Amino acid sequence: MNKIGLIVPTLNAGKLWGAWLQAFAAQTRKPDYLLLIDSSSSDDTVAQARELGFDVQVIAKAEFNHGSTRQSGVTSLADADIIVFLTQDALLASPDAIEKLVAAFDDKQVGAAYGRQLPHRDAGPIGAHARLFNYPAHSQVRGLADREQFGIKTVFISNSFAAYRRDALLEAGGFPIDTIMNEDTFVAGKMLLKGWKIAYRSDAQVFHSHDYGFVDEFKRYFDIGVFHAHTPWLQQTFGGASGEGLRFVVSEMRYLLQRAPWLIPSAIWRTGLKWLGYKLGGAMHQHLSRRINSYFSLHKAYWFRPCLENLGARTE
Repeated sequence: MNKIGLIVPTLNAGKLWGAWLQAFAAQTRKPDYLLLIDSSSSDDTVAQARELGFDVQVIAKAEFNHGSTRQSGVTSLADADIIVFLTQDALLASPDAIEKLVAAFDDKQVGAAYGRQLPHRDAGPIGAHARLFNYPAHSQVRGLADREQFGIKTVFISNSFAAYRRDALLEAGGFPIDTIMNEDTFVAGKMLLKGWKIAYRSDAQVFHSHDYGFVDEFKRYFDIGVFHAHTPWLQQTFGGASGEGLRFVVSEMRYLLQRAPWLIPSAIWRTGLKWLGYKLGGAMHQHLSRRINSYFSLHKAYWFRPCLENLGARTE
């Protein structure tokens, strides 16, 4: 039987943390190794996790990076065959969620798997639609040959609830050590190029959604634009994001027309902010100072990392 490891990055997990730990404690398939990587929380996140048996690595908040932090966890769990990732705000929806996710690896061609994200019960219509659009009710397995059908969606995955076969992850080069976000997408693309497959398990579920404000929508898509600017091979190999973006907008309008038509003007405004953020991040960040980039970015610490000179951004 495969040895399973679990890695959870945290920072002041807050009120949801107690429910998160309770849902984890109820799992039918307990991981063999539990690792919390905490960015110097000031609340009792670490203490509660230790009570449940987690090993804890505490890092400085400024040291956190979506790729390198997770890769350090992979290195720490050297005996794990399958490594599961969860975020502190992804609440396991059923006791067999982890069991069903790791069952994807019964297929020896599967290098990574991710579960279905359901909207939190108090999610707004716009946030709820985003989850329902990206995480459908049917499972699928995608390989490189499926890029003609799925385009950029072929590499879609989310480390809010995902798992990786260690051998496949290492063959793909591991998580990028310095990325603003989307370390999961980066690895998924590399795995597909190596001949592995990505599984989506709709029966492995968590509650995870966000109701972003207008400013955060802009900043998030600014960061996505930065990521794509530094990974041109993804769109060259799997296609651009514009087609998927249009499909999302059409779906969102239909969803809101049926359930919350008064939010349609808000959704249109958000779409414009997303487009502007994405274009600015993708085309302009290399010409802006790190201070301005950090102002536009949702992940501000990224712009002040020691290896900034490798990012192509101006430092002053």
